Amino acid sequence: MSSSAMETPTVFSIFVFFLSLCIGLRAPPAMAEDAAIATVKVGVVLDSDSSIGKMGLSLMEMALSDFYGFHRNYRTRLALFPKNSMGDVVGAAAAALDLIKKEEVEAIVGPQSSTQATFMADLGKKSQVPIISISATTPPLNPRRNPYFFRATQIDSSQVQPIAAIIKAFNWRQAVIIHSDDQYGEGLLPSMRDALREINTRIYETAIPQSASDDRIAKELYKLMTMQTRVFVVHMLPELGTRVFSMAKEIGMMGAGYVWIITDGMSNSPSHIDDSAVEAMSGALGVRTHIPRTRELEDFQLKWGRRFEQEISELNIFGLRAYDATFALAKAVEKVGTTEFIFKKSSVSGKSTDLDNLGVSKNGPRLSEALSKTHFKGLAGDFRMVEGQLQSSTYEIINFNSKFITVVGFWTPENGLTQTLNSTNISSNTSVANLSHIIWPGDGPNSFSFPKGWETPTNEKKLRIGVPVKSGVSKFVREITDPVTNRTKTTGYSIDIFEAVIKALPYAVSYEYIRFADKKGAMAGSYGDMVMQVRLGVYDAVVGDVSIRESRSENVDFTLPYSESSVSMVVLFKDNNKKAWLFLKPLTLNLWVTTAFSFAFIGLVIWVLEHRINEDFRGPPSHEIGTSFWFAFSTLVYAQKEKVESNLARFVVIVWLFVVLILTQSYTASLTSLLTVQKLEPTFTDMNQLKQQKVNVGYPNGSFVQELLIAEGLDRSKLVIYNNMAHCGALLLNGTIAAAFDEIPYLKVLTTTYCTNCTMAGPTLKSNGFGYVFPKGSPLGRDVSKGILDIMESGVLKEIEDRWFKGNISSPDPNSLISTTLGLESFWGLFLVSGAASSSALIVALAGFLHKQKHVLKLSTVSMWERFLLLLKSFDQKDPNSPALRKNRNDESPEVKDVRFEPHPSPSCDSSYINEGLSPCNFDDFHGEQSPTPLPSQSR
Repeated sequence: MSSSAMETPTVFSIFVFFLSLCIGLRAPPAMAEDAAIATVKVGVVLDSDSSIGKMGLSLMEMALSDFYGFHRNYRTRLALFPKNSMGDVVGAAAAALDLIKKEEVEAIVGPQSSTQATFMADLGKKSQVPIISISATTPPLNPRRNPYFFRATQIDSSQVQPIAAIIKAFNWRQAVIIHSDDQYGEGLLPSMRDALREINTRIYETAIPQSASDDRIAKELYKLMTMQTRVFVVHMLPELGTRVFSMAKEIGMMGAGYVWIITDGMSNSPSHIDDSAVEAMSGALGVRTHIPRTRELEDFQLKWGRRFEQEISELNIFGLRAYDATFALAKAVEKVGTTEFIFKKSSVSGKSTDLDNLGVSKNGPRLSEALSKTHFKGLAGDFRMVEGQLQSSTYEIINFNSKFITVVGFWTPENGLTQTLNSTNISSNTSVANLSHIIWPGDGPNSFSFPKGWETPTNEKKLRIGVPVKSGVSKFVREITDPVTNRTKTTGYSIDIFEAVIKALPYAVSYEYIRFADKKGAMAGSYGDMVMQVRLGVYDAVVGDVSIRESRSENVDFTLPYSESSVSMVVLFKDNNKKAWLFLKPLTLNLWVTTAFSFAFIGLVIWVLEHRINEDFRGPPSHEIGTSFWFAFSTLVYAQKEKVESNLARFVVIVWLFVVLILTQSYTASLTSLLTVQKLEPTFTDMNQLKQQKVNVGYPNGSFVQELLIAEGLDRSKLVIYNNMAHCGALLLNGTIAAAFDEIPYLKVLTTTYCTNCTMAGPTLKSNGFGYVFPKGSPLGRDVSKGILDIMESGVLKEIEDRWFKGNISSPDPNSLISTTLGLESFWGLFLVSGAASSSALIVALAGFLHKQKHVLKLSTVSMWERFLLLLKSFDQKDPNSPALRKNRNDESPEVKDVRFEPHPSPSCDSSYINEGLSPCNFDDFHGEQSPTPLPSQSR
């Protein structure tokens, strides 16, 4: 055998030797690791005879098997110590006490009911042993007050928001909560009351004991049938709930018009409801915790079905919570570590009870803190504890349809109601459109209408509505007698608005009007006395023209005002036409000044245009000024005698005559209106005049107006009571009172019906308007307030107001009369046209004159001022080329000769002026109106 062949076995033998050595060396540590794994005792307290108890324990065992199969390297292992609670509080407490004292468990999982968990939570707090509940949903258990109690399930109060969202979406304003008469049933009520109060829904409550017989259940349901509401929320466990629905179907309460909403106590446990009960619940809605459909959950359900198909019913949310809670506890224990899982015994001697001898878990605080920080994705969804409470998750809205259950929507804290969880186009988080089609009780498969939620009851107590008694004819509250039936009917503006609001409410209200009258049929007291009848319980409400006052709101609630109101004053008119300067009233001061300036400007323009060519506009200065103004102002009556010769002047006069025509016609019309239409003004304009003259003032009987007038400083002895608007009008007309104070709606009736010679005047004293009266905290009062807003927005209130008040011609208010005075803003266009025409003509005329006198402008040896004087002197002379002047000369007598004067230079004249062509000094020697003749030597 070769050497190479010999070396191969040797190397292999050495490799096998070292491999064996390594295995031998690793074996002891492995054994040491097994020895280092710590076993942590966990108690389980469940009702072994219930389906939840059986399922919970099985799923906890599966959870430990799966958890440690995933985490083989963990150094802790949970060991379950199950105890049967026997289904009652005593059995659960005894089991928990035994587990803590004898087994010294580090945690306990599983008190099923809230009553069991309440006592066990106290044991956990005393011994510092965390208590983890998977099905105690009643709100009174507050984990924040006990750091060793953990609720690994949804609290019942978290479902009130989705239920309230459903009720609000369908605008149901009344609902009945049918609950079991125990801690579980009553635990939901406080949060449900608050949630429904926020959406202005009235809530009624009915309790049915767990041990109630069928006759007792039927009796309670028959009682509910007599009410007007048809919306019922059922909060009880399946054992009692299925009996209630079976009886409801039997007596006819699962027909059309009824609404049933089931809480998650039944919705989360459909396997506990038999087929006959599901069929009886057809058309009902339910809310239940949404379980996300994940790959892990589907795999687990297959595994669960193969293992427990014959032993345990269908998997539900409580079983999944038990599985996730076990995972969380295993994670927390591993996080704490393997040390100090021991109990500290009580060191106090002489204790005789088991509670006194309880030990304290040394590692309990750390385990409790670790549980609070545990967070992972479980089979039932996101597992996160905040202050010992599992956070709210998504809810499903389900619809029972014969033997099937369909999901019609979802509710999330972020988006409210949605058809799908991935919906992004949400119009409103409480809209019916955000739910899929629902099959209601008694509906056919193609029905798309939803119940209105109420029916008119046959024997419901009618509300007693107090109404004021109004003497005379009132537009607010009046009684009329039907000539056919001879029955008295209450009507009026206030009554019609109230009835329109009641008609628009989403439920029926039965009521009757009760007159607030004494034996003689008159008003039994003041409005304040009538309001107090609501406080005393005599009336359920008061409807009428009741003013909202702060003092009254201390005893009752007012609705929103249906009519704005303020206190004002009514006085008689006085004729104000007899004024000496009334003729100036048609035009405003600005228009008078502008017109006068325009006349002067037109006179100036005409003089400039006619002075050199028209003999009528020449002469001494006083004559020329008088003639110009006379011509301009005489155009008012078209009486101007002077004849204008210039075409430019004629153009200006034509435009100006058009302006004058418009002005005179407008002035005439306005003055005629002022003189023929009666100009009325109030006799008094404010309270100070009433105080100074110490006149009598009227106020309505039984009104708060008296207190208001006294507060304003009016003398109490001068206040006179009137009973109605007709009485008030009579007192004003016969002079008994000089003024009357009342709320504006009443005064409108007074001035349009009973005293047309009166007007409202003076300052307005603000008030809060008219409202309806309800007892403190009345939900109907809140609904009526909302109804008032609705009919305001829809225009119904305006229609009622027009029906009662429109068509009456209101008396004129001097402060709001249509003005007959004309202002400059109405004629500035005319003045602009006239000014433009006059200015244009003036510019053209001056331009022509300067063109003819351009030789004067070119004089370089004289100053600018002297040239200006030369132009003025030249302008003052007649224009020899004027056709008008030539015509005048031809018309003169033959004996009259045209005498011309030769200029004779003055000794003071400078020869340089003559050399320029014209000596200004010659103008001093001119006599008459002949134009100077140039010297022969200067002719060109």
